[in-house]
Amino acid sequence: MIPPRYIEEESDELLPSTPLLDDETPFSTMMSSFDEAAHRLGIEPGEYAILRKPDREIAVSVPVRLDDGRLAVFDGYRIQHNAGLGPFLGPLRLQRRMKIDELRALAAWMTWKCAVLNVPFGGAAGGIRLNTRRHSPEEIERAVRRYTASLLSDIGPDRDVFAPDVGAGEDVMAWVMDTVSNHARVTENAAVTGKPTALGGSIGHEDAVAQGVRVILRLAVEHFKLSTGSLNVIIQGAGTVGGNLARILNADGHKVCGISDVHGAFYNPNGLDLGPILAYRAEHGSLRGFKGDFQTITNDELLAKPCDVLIPCATANAIHSRNAELVDAKLIVEGAHGPISAHGNRLLEERGIPIVPDILANGGGVVLSYFEWVQNRTGYQWIAQVIEKRLRRFMSEAWSQCIDMTREHDVSLRMAASMLAVRRVSAADSLRGIYA
Repeated sequence: MIPPRYIEEESDELLPSTPLLDDETPFSTMMSSFDEAAHRLGIEPGEYAILRKPDREIAVSVPVRLDDGRLAVFDGYRIQHNAGLGPFLGPLRLQRRMKIDELRALAAWMTWKCAVLNVPFGGAAGGIRLNTRRHSPEEIERAVRRYTASLLSDIGPDRDVFAPDVGAGEDVMAWVMDTVSNHARVTENAAVTGKPTALGGSIGHEDAVAQGVRVILRLAVEHFKLSTGSLNVIIQGAGTVGGNLARILNADGHKVCGISDVHGAFYNPNGLDLGPILAYRAEHGSLRGFKGDFQTITNDELLAKPCDVLIPCATANAIHSRNAELVDAKLIVEGAHGPISAHGNRLLEERGIPIVPDILANGGGVVLSYFEWVQNRTGYQWIAQVIEKRLRRFMSEAWSQCIDMTREHDVSLRMAASMLAVRRVSAADSLRGIYA
């Protein structure tokens, strides 16, 4: 008789069919901006067709011997979107409910983000459909190594470089690096980024996205003529991006009035005492159960609270057609990928709320991945001050170039970033030509 746990596990690990795309899916959110940008730039139909589809989509089976001796087979995927600007770079995630459309969107977002930040990579995304809570570290390691081995002909420092994402931190990056290195018979630490510093990871990779958002926020506040003093900030998300950003902005003297995770949100109009909140989350893995001087509300209620700056750093489409009218912020800076749906974006623009798009605002991660890759290729580690200075330069230059596009074409900042990205990738593809 098959144990009940195995039946449940087997059912859960099957990739669900993706529903028909509509205005509120991450993929269509990403594509709506790209479609309009390509139209405004006058991209030729044939060129457009190439840019719109991933270069390749790889699916692999990942058989794993479980600790109790049974054999389980998981689904693994890697979407490689466009290599016009250089090798692929993108996240690896270990996630129970992983959908192919989300991976396609994420891979494309990586292409456009690298182009906006002027980083010489194309975009990719992938992962294993696996519930990390149900498996031991040993089972997860075996799955990661088998997945990596199945993709050896398509990944590596000159082909496709992995970066951390949901469920895949430094330890997972180390396993990928070691697997690639064992097969290559040489240490290939440039095959992944976001790995431990002891294995060649770059200083500053842990809070790179948050540091990049910080740079962009300063520039946006000046550009949109908000108060140059202390800002009232609401951050949706308390993880690697949201939690680090809350800590950084609080240290800068801003008042973080709201923060949340999947279980709910904390709000205090006078500012939260972030030290104990972040320490509790670091220890317990969530905000659930913490008590303090704040209101406990839902994520939707948090998005509707008044603030100077709203920074969604959690899930895609957190702001959509059904709640965009409730947002009460003077500025929105996207810390997550696609946190505002295409319909939600239109409603916010109609209300005159400026939005700094994800492919610009949260680009600090790809910049640090590029830095780490360069350091590994040269065998030389940069000091923190050098990394901080160069990160500021990349983010500031991208901001300036996007602002120039808004003025040149009289478009929103989101459309300017999309047009800048599409123009750069299209130019690279045109120069390389079509091999047939």
